[in-house]
Amino acid sequence: MKKITSAVAICLLMVASYLAGKNHKSQHDERSNSRRVLYWVDPMHADYKSDHPGTAPDCGMKLAPVYAEDASKESIAGFMAQVPSETVSVDPPIQQLVGIQTATVEKSDGSRSLRVLGRVVPEDTRVYRIDAGSDGFVRETSGAVGTVVRKDQTLASCFGPEYLSVASGFLAAIAGGPGSAGKDGNRTVALPGAVSKQGFSSLKGYIDRLRNLGMGEVQINRIARTRQLPTSVDVVSPATGFILARSITPGQHFERLAEFYRIADLSRVWIVADVFGSEAQKVHPGTLAHVTLSAEGKTFTARVSDILPQVDPATRTLKLRLEADNPGFVLRPDMFVDVELPISRTRGLTVPVDAVIDSGQAQRVFVERANGTLEPRKVQTGWHFGSRVEIVEGLTEGEQVIASGTFLVDSESRLKAAQSASKQQSKNEELPPKTYTSSGVRVTDAKVKDAACGMIIANPPAVAKRRALTRGGVRYCAAPILARRSSTGAQSITQR
Repeated sequence: MKKITSAVAICLLMVASYLAGKNHKSQHDERSNSRRVLYWVDPMHADYKSDHPGTAPDCGMKLAPVYAEDASKESIAGFMAQVPSETVSVDPPIQQLVGIQTATVEKSDGSRSLRVLGRVVPEDTRVYRIDAGSDGFVRETSGAVGTVVRKDQTLASCFGPEYLSVASGFLAAIAGGPGSAGKDGNRTVALPGAVSKQGFSSLKGYIDRLRNLGMGEVQINRIARTRQLPTSVDVVSPATGFILARSITPGQHFERLAEFYRIADLSRVWIVADVFGSEAQKVHPGTLAHVTLSAEGKTFTARVSDILPQVDPATRTLKLRLEADNPGFVLRPDMFVDVELPISRTRGLTVPVDAVIDSGQAQRVFVERANGTLEPRKVQTGWHFGSRVEIVEGLTEGEQVIASGTFLVDSESRLKAAQSASKQQSKNEELPPKTYTSSGVRVTDAKVKDAACGMIIANPPAVAKRRALTRGGVRYCAAPILARRSSTGAQSITQR
């Protein structure tokens, strides 16, 4: 009984093995049939194709089949060949490792504040210069540079011959009898005038001469009231302000038009700031600015009055001038203040400044594609505000660009482009041909690189020694091939 059972088991095992082998063979045949051969190619020269198997005519090697699925891969490879050579592929984990970060292209209005350093200067229209009206001597002075003086405050006293002469005529004019005629501009009016050694003169003329000599209204009225000749002329301040300069000392002799004092009214001052030309175009007269005096912890409001046309030859900047009220004279000349100007631009696409690589001739960014592919793209930039820059052309909203590690990616991209250009140059390298006549035959001395072995072939010697042949317009070394030519029977190779 055991023998029968063993025999049955062996038979069943043999049947199962037969069926399994048959199934495997059918699957193998199906896979073989699915790999359809499109054509056969020369392994050494892929441009040679044949519709049937055999041997290569140039080297005698067996032709290799090209299957349909392989052709599709070649199509994909051809598509990838159209991708710019500067494209870089970096896997996301590697991007995180080397610090490459992306940012989204988004729209923003570009509103921000322009912060510049300003310097306080007096207004030109509020600076007064006190000069000498004639020659004389200084008797007394008061007030030092930087001190505050009030209007009509006496700053110095001086004396001179001309002062005494004009003051005497003024006293004589006001002491004259009624009915005397005088000149007040172009009109003849009745004045208590008098005739002096210089001829007829009006009272108003004497007053104007005293003013020209530097005498103030207070002293002129005092002379008219007291009817006494002054022993000196008082030099008074024309306005309330600060003494910026003093050029006289007691006992000093001075000449006509010599400068005594320079006084500035600082109730209103100018603030001058340096700005670049691109920034100056965004600021307009009338704009209100926020001024901060850090040392005092005080703030002011200033208004942009003008942008001066002169360019600083050292810094290549323009001067921005602002006007500001100065209550309590807190702002002093040559003080530095912080100026904050509001600036706005039209809404547009922006990216971080670090995302743009500017070579001086063009700007470009790296756009992230699928699977870590970083594509370089030329862009046109617009305004720059803080850490953002406007993109006028080259990007669309929502795209991802490299914002950190840009120069690392750019270096890799340029290296890859250089390698690709070097390979292309080596592939297309060809020396300039020379044409001459040899034995009545016009020959071109062209040196070309062999597509298979990379050797440089000189046409005339190679032709003469039957060591060069051409197929499909490409020159090949034929020395090791001609020996097989008779056995291969290739007819597609033409000797040159």
